[in-house]
Amino acid sequence: MDNNNDQIENANQNQNENEMKNLEKKVTKNLIKDYSNLLNGNSFKDFSIFVENKSNPFEIKVHKSILCSRSPFFNEFLKGQNDLNKISLNQFNKKEMESILSYIYYGNISFENQENLIQLLEISIYFKLNLLKEIIQKKISNSINYSNFFQFLFQNRNLNSNEIEIKFDIQNKVIQDNQKKLIQEKEKKIQEKEKKIKRRDKRIKSFESDIRNLKSENKKKEKEIEEKWKKEVEDMKPIFDKYRDQYQKDLEYEKKMKELEKAFSDSEIVQDIEYVNKLQEWINDNDFFSKMKKGFSAKKDGFNSQNWHKAVDGKGKTLVIIKTKQNFIFGGFTQVGFNGNTGGIIDSNAFIFSLRNDKGDRIPAKFTIKQPQYAIYSNLNYGPTFGDGGYDFCLSYNLQPGLSNFGYSYNPPNGITYGTNEAKSYLAGSYSSWVVDELETYFI
Repeated sequence: MDNNNDQIENANQNQNENEMKNLEKKVTKNLIKDYSNLLNGNSFKDFSIFVENKSNPFEIKVHKSILCSRSPFFNEFLKGQNDLNKISLNQFNKKEMESILSYIYYGNISFENQENLIQLLEISIYFKLNLLKEIIQKKISNSINYSNFFQFLFQNRNLNSNEIEIKFDIQNKVIQDNQKKLIQEKEKKIQEKEKKIKRRDKRIKSFESDIRNLKSENKKKEKEIEEKWKKEVEDMKPIFDKYRDQYQKDLEYEKKMKELEKAFSDSEIVQDIEYVNKLQEWINDNDFFSKMKKGFSAKKDGFNSQNWHKAVDGKGKTLVIIKTKQNFIFGGFTQVGFNGNTGGIIDSNAFIFSLRNDKGDRIPAKFTIKQPQYAIYSNLNYGPTFGDGGYDFCLSYNLQPGLSNFGYSYNPPNGITYGTNEAKSYLAGSYSSWVVDELETYFI
């Protein structure tokens, strides 16, 4: 009966949330329309921007108050100059200025091609439009791959890398594409080695056939050929052994990579081989990785702490991975595991980890338990909880919302102090306003 009531309550709540979202979208749409009409109309405009030709500039009329409220550049330029009613920006053309004004007024921007992106990026930096700069940087990084990376660097070698923070996104894409290319090249080399081995095998068989034919003709000649064949085979043996050993190593490496990927083949969260390698390195237990299985998925098994405990209690070694709707990925590992309402549990080998933040620019890191401290807290009314008392991270009864007070039981990174906003936002982006998108739990 209680479950039915909960389902009805959740359905009503979801309906209310959807209605609120639709209203919010309608308000936003109307606001964009109003500001678009304000920019394209002639009412209340009190400021002029002159662009293009100095001798015969093109005039664009705008609203001084909107420019100051939306652009730090105009706010600083016009501060204390109430009588100023114009500015000359001859370095920009009419199309560029109209495009940037569309963004300033109602958040609209046109992305035509990569060259257009670079121009808009420079303009966004000039007018100090930081959010637009981040959007364009992300667009640029998404358009870069291994094949056009160096061409991009050459064409845009004058970009200021201190202001345009696209370095890590581009490097990551290049590394991923390069890894694929390296694997393809390695497979090609293996195939070439196999062909060489087959050719050698064929040659050896040919020698054997020659020996059999010559035996009937001349015993002496047979012996000479046999000695020659033995010497050639002996000379070829080190080369053959070398290729055979390298081929075996390549096969073992490929097998290891497939086993690592297979361990998380059904994961919606861990889809990057770097994350797989890091988790294997941190846990350092080949037996766990070879036998583990996904025993719980919040999307599949329900956002409910008792469902989660029913699946994981008493399983021993347990790996918890969480992805938030804000695109943070983090979790924890315990050798002891969870067990009903036992409260705080000591596990000196437990650790928590961070795989990525919302921008994906943080290096994956592992954080060990302080001594002495409770590593995990087991209670049927809570989901996975790492740390005791302050809760380095904790999920409530419905696995929503989550709390993160990083640094209470686990050692935070150097320079980050427990209790600060930086510590509270490190794992999930905030202390309590983050929402779980998926929770996956693995055990043997």
